[in-house]
Amino acid sequence: MRFPDPVNETSARLVAVGVVLQALVFLAVREWWVLAPLTYGFLARAATGPTLSPLGQLVTRMVTPSVEALARRRDPAFHSRQVPGPPKRFAQSIGLVVTGAASIAWALGATNVAVLAIALLAVAATLEAAFAVCLGCIAYGAIWGCADCDDISERLRRAMAEARQEAPDLIPAEAAAPTVLPAEAAAPTVLPAEAAAPTVLPAEAAAPAMR
Repeated sequence: MRFPDPVNETSARLVAVGVVLQALVFLAVREWWVLAPLTYGFLARAATGPTLSPLGQLVTRMVTPSVEALARRRDPAFHSRQVPGPPKRFAQSIGLVVTGAASIAWALGATNVAVLAIALLAVAATLEAAFAVCLGCIAYGAIWGCADCDDISERLRRAMAEARQEAPDLIPAEAAAPTVLPAEAAAPTVLPAEAAAPTVLPAEAAAPAMR
């Protein structure tokens, strides 16, 4: 169970929509139990991507295919952007730190700190969901560098096309080689001398009857 690389950006943005909704619920009701699934979601996604995340599973299995199908009806050439996985994983790790800190602050009675942390998280997730601006990815690029953090879809398509060109259709040797008949079948049929020679009648039988 590894973090996916590359990542479907449509799925990433839809997960961000789910995070925004959860954050807004917490800001509205201000109950600790809302922080539990929010924190667990970031922990699961930072560790395995969508594999152990209920929100990730919902998005990748149901929501993303539906959204992509709708987009293709409007534009048959539509393809979801594919972006590198490590920056997205770093962004999920930052979300885990923020939600974890909010949970600890709430447990210690610093409710205002928890509310502020989740409000900032909601802003960051909104930027990702609405504008595809991933603050965690920007931070990753600033720290470690990332030449192609924005979109590697075209590079992936080129690599797949080159792989197909480098693997031409190979005909099995049995099918490619000309059919060689066994020597017995290939050689022309030679009749025995007795059968090949024309029938010669005895002189008595060949001569016409003399009356």
